[in-house]
Amino acid sequence: QVHVEESGGGLVQPGGSLRLSCAASGSIFSVNSMGWYRQAPGKQRELVAAITSGGSTNYADSVKGRFTISRDNAKTAGYLQMNSLKPEDTAVYYCNAVVKTRSWTVGVNYWGQGTQVTVSS
Repeated sequence: QVHVEESGGGLVQPGGSLRLSCAASGSIFSVNSMGWYRQAPGKQRELVAAITSGGSTNYADSVKGRFTISRDNAKTAGYLQMNSLKPEDTAVYYCNAVVKTRSWTVGVNYWGQGTQVTVSS
């Protein structure tokens, strides 16, 4: 069993910063990639940023230059540093981890429960 949990959301003023954390735990052989998604009310869930096991990253155009995704050396934890936050960044942010539980298995998507980020004055 694999568990993914986010933390670090909250209320912040426009222009402020937040750092989200994601921790994967349980029966893990390797975490192939991690990603952050967000879903605002009435909108579809969208990719914000992703990072591979090799450290390659990609970002949504709307957050390039403001958000930075990273992983720890053990590669079971990930982070999203969010700077220069805007009201339109308000959403529930979800962590996704593609996890292999054995060396011979394919990676499976696991999701956290989400953390609310609200940008408002």
